[in-house]
Amino acid sequence: MKERMTSFDIAALTPELNRLIKDARIDNIYQTNPLTLLLKLRKPNQPKLHLLIEAGKRLHLTSYVLKKPQKPPTFCMALRKHLRNGEIKGIRQHEFERIIIIEVSKKEGNFQLVSELFGEGNIILVSPENRILQALTYRRMRDRNVLRGEVFQQPPSSGRNPLKQSRQEFNQIRKLGQLEIVRALTKFLSIGGPYAEEILLRAEVDKKAPCDSLAERELGRIFDQLQQILAIINAGDVEPRIVINEDGERVDVTPLPLKKYDQFNQKRYETFNEALDDYYMEMTVEEGVVETAKGVEREMARQRRILQRQQKALEDLKGQIERNKGIGNLIYLHLGDLQSLLQKIMDEKRSGKPWEEIILSIEKGKKAGRVPDIYFHSLKPPNLILNVSVENSIFPLNLRRSIQANATKYYARAKKAAKKLEGAEKALRETQGKIEELKQRIGRVKEIRKPLAKRRKKAWYEKFRWFHSSDGFLVLGGRDATTNEILIKKHMEPHDIVLHADILGAPFVLIKTGGKTPPERTIRESAQLAASYSRAWREMLSAVDVYWVTPEQVNKSPPSGHYLKKGAFMIHGSKNFVRGVPLRVAIGVKMKEEQTVIVGGAVEAIANQTNVYVELIPGEQKSSGLAKQIRLLLAERASKALKKRILEIPLEEIQGFIPLGRGKIKVSRS
Repeated sequence: MKERMTSFDIAALTPELNRLIKDARIDNIYQTNPLTLLLKLRKPNQPKLHLLIEAGKRLHLTSYVLKKPQKPPTFCMALRKHLRNGEIKGIRQHEFERIIIIEVSKKEGNFQLVSELFGEGNIILVSPENRILQALTYRRMRDRNVLRGEVFQQPPSSGRNPLKQSRQEFNQIRKLGQLEIVRALTKFLSIGGPYAEEILLRAEVDKKAPCDSLAERELGRIFDQLQQILAIINAGDVEPRIVINEDGERVDVTPLPLKKYDQFNQKRYETFNEALDDYYMEMTVEEGVVETAKGVEREMARQRRILQRQQKALEDLKGQIERNKGIGNLIYLHLGDLQSLLQKIMDEKRSGKPWEEIILSIEKGKKAGRVPDIYFHSLKPPNLILNVSVENSIFPLNLRRSIQANATKYYARAKKAAKKLEGAEKALRETQGKIEELKQRIGRVKEIRKPLAKRRKKAWYEKFRWFHSSDGFLVLGGRDATTNEILIKKHMEPHDIVLHADILGAPFVLIKTGGKTPPERTIRESAQLAASYSRAWREMLSAVDVYWVTPEQVNKSPPSGHYLKKGAFMIHGSKNFVRGVPLRVAIGVKMKEEQTVIVGGAVEAIANQTNVYVELIPGEQKSSGLAKQIRLLLAERASKALKKRILEIPLEEIQGFIPLGRGKIKVSRS
């Protein structure tokens, strides 16, 4: 399976990508793993784009949802600082190398984001003064340095640029002598082995032929086939495809059909970008599976180390129980003799004999085989500890205690160790259970390869405030002056109904009727949208009047001598009022095409679509914290299966439905 993009891939992708992302602005930057960036891009009146860059491997737009870390790494934060809200002026390949340069314009000047897709890879941010601001990896090398503050230099060329080679210059490949032509092509030109083989296959030249053995006509065929492939790529006349082998495994993704894959199954795509996205999605899933399995294996190794320690502790405790209980039993078996020995020592000490004399006397008795002296082993006068030897066991007795008290002490130790043993055995069983669970988990991880979810394609109307009424009518509202203008000028049709809150600073709202007459309920729900997203929300009003008119009553022609600012329109004729519309908004979640979708709008309409929703009223809580609360509440009210998916919903999707960026959750009273 091909892991890295080739120079031909990059040559085919960059013009296609340039058309898609040129003039887009960078909304945000995420670092999904140590080597991968995700750039969220926006273009006016177009869906958001997500550009993925993986150092050393690939660069393409992705339609798949990637998990973003909660706390961005330092490199990511630095890129945000310099590039966020910057405008992409273009994307290009450097000298047919595996290097892609994205030019980003900001008021400070033009920055370059350089992606190196060779070797270990790198992503480098270059300042308008051509100095390195940030790099994913800093290195000192023989031919250049990648260090902060140094002048940026491109790496030495891996070969000649095939786009700039004349027929005569190409003939110099003969100077590589006995080197096989397939290897010579990769050394002479900036192309990889797979395309070198493809060119030779098309030219019908033996790939193992030495360079200096090739005739003029053979060199001519090689050069012509190279130029034909380059011409197809330069013209953008690509036929992207994913190559699948007989085992159903993806082995390559190519911008054009390759002769060497004639016998393979091939899945075709409209754009090379889509082909790359799908191809690498499977690799991402596979890498995720491997990484997850490694994580589980690491945890299993840790649990096994814990198990070993627990088993040793268990054996130690069993040994303590056996030893202490055994000593207690020995004391009672020889109770009289041991009591006599203890009494003899203490009587002699009380008579005034020094310890040395007492010890010497008992050792003589031991040598003579006298009882109880035969049980004597040693004496520690400072601690008053007598060590005795009974049936090949040596253990201490405390001279301050009776012989029965000494025995009780050993039994107590055995009991305490037995209690510990119960806990240790329980802990050991738990560890064994964890290991078994981890074994099963590894099996499940390797068997189940859950594909990445595709990002939901948003409908054209989702750039506005929107919801579907309880009666199924699409209701749209402006978000700002620009969308107000677009809504009325581009999307208002003769049969629609136009609503506006009776207050300065409110959006226009359209009911898209499709020629039908909307019921009063739809008008009431639409009025709630108009009221809730108006200035009345910021002023913490509980209700406001809303009026509705027909499209012919709305125009952009102000009275003579007056000027209408962007997003404002004149209303002529009588207005139909909906009085005292309460300021309320519901934000909920529902399933659409197996994806979780945030919906928001009039409370009654949202309640008719989903049971999982939260009601908002005017308040002072900022949208950032409020969105987190809403997400948690939605997750609590959802089923177990839906809970995890809700918690993964980006907060900005919820924030988009919070009026004027503030509010509070209405507490339901039972």
